[in-house]
Amino acid sequence: MKTLKIVTLGGGSGYTPELIDGFIRRYDELPVSQFWLVDIAAGEEKLKIVGALAQRMVKKAGLPMTVHLTTDREAALRNADFVTTQLRVGQQEARIHDEAIPLKYGVLGQETTGAGGFMKAQRTIPVLLDLCRDMERLCPDAWLINFTNPAGIVTEAIEKYSSIKTLGICSGANSMMMDIAKVYDVRREDVYARVMGLNHLIFADQIAVKGHDVTAEFIEKLAQGNGQNQLQNIPDTGLPPAFIRALGLYPLSYLKYFYLHREMVAHSVKDSQTHGTRGEQTREIERQLFELYKNPQLESKPKELESRGGAYYSDTACSIISAIYNNRQEIHVVNTLNRGATPDLDENSVVETNAMIDRQGAHPLAYGRLPVKIRGLIQSVKAFEELTIEAAVTGDYSTALMALSVHPLMPSVDIAEKILDEYLVVNRPFLPQYPQ
Repeated sequence: MKTLKIVTLGGGSGYTPELIDGFIRRYDELPVSQFWLVDIAAGEEKLKIVGALAQRMVKKAGLPMTVHLTTDREAALRNADFVTTQLRVGQQEARIHDEAIPLKYGVLGQETTGAGGFMKAQRTIPVLLDLCRDMERLCPDAWLINFTNPAGIVTEAIEKYSSIKTLGICSGANSMMMDIAKVYDVRREDVYARVMGLNHLIFADQIAVKGHDVTAEFIEKLAQGNGQNQLQNIPDTGLPPAFIRALGLYPLSYLKYFYLHREMVAHSVKDSQTHGTRGEQTREIERQLFELYKNPQLESKPKELESRGGAYYSDTACSIISAIYNNRQEIHVVNTLNRGATPDLDENSVVETNAMIDRQGAHPLAYGRLPVKIRGLIQSVKAFEELTIEAAVTGDYSTALMALSVHPLMPSVDIAEKILDEYLVVNRPFLPQYPQ
């Protein structure tokens, strides 16, 4: 059996032990002989710390897997089979600005939704397209599995501007199905949910447990306060029961940013004043995690990693890589080209939906028309995504302003302009595409 070379960009991330743990547990189906963790010079200290933990984890598992640590991206990419990305351009400091600047104007500050997602995309897309150019030279047949947020926007940019085979992944849908499994006291494998939408904007309209349709029953459980999909990084604010029944769909927690916008902004403002923004909180969580990682006796991912968010990341990433490598023809929820799954979005735009995964990649399942109660929201956010990608590639101010202005959570074009101008000033070192 051919052994695999896996490369992770952003290898110094606090998430790395989660990913390594996933590949260790799946070694029988994913025989990884080389695992390359790559980071930039500014992240080298973290890379050494988390890389040493990864090496201890592999040694404890007794596997013939070598973990390489490097800042030489070219050496790492040469002849790679799969490349995963979990990078954060500008590190946590940039995220803190993404969140804090909009909050000054009473606008949501969140790293993937709205203004924060826009700004993260502006920094991230040029870096990942540069990575794709390297892959086109050094490992043109490799798959790029992107976990870097905003995952759907980034994946669409890669599809539009490179020839690299790619899928975007997010743990959100898996988290939803894990929560369904918990309510019914079954295994995750016993749950199926038909999902459609965009990254961090998905709904499930069909839910089955052990082959039995439980959609209406589960929606009622949601209305009664049971089975809430509560991600680690989303405030615990419930949707009203009457609205849940009227919607008749199972929404990802991120939808509360749209349906409870006023309440969520108020919570974010209060939380930032008492505990700091989510980025500031995450920076402290990471500081504590890396203190744990430094312990030479630590040989497994610590339980404290769960507080970082991104639960089930390794299960999601590794299962999808395995489905490609082993030609499993399994159904997974991924970010991939629409290809006619729904006629309500362009066939070359990226959606997050159920797809059959084999060695050729993702084949999205036919969905049909989007329900009218969610159609407008999804189409509106997709317009924002398309403009965001264009702005990130061209560095055109007018396109950037339009992207922010058309987002449904932006209260006025005047505020959009103020936020954009502040963003461009504090992010200048990370925006080579924009006029200096």
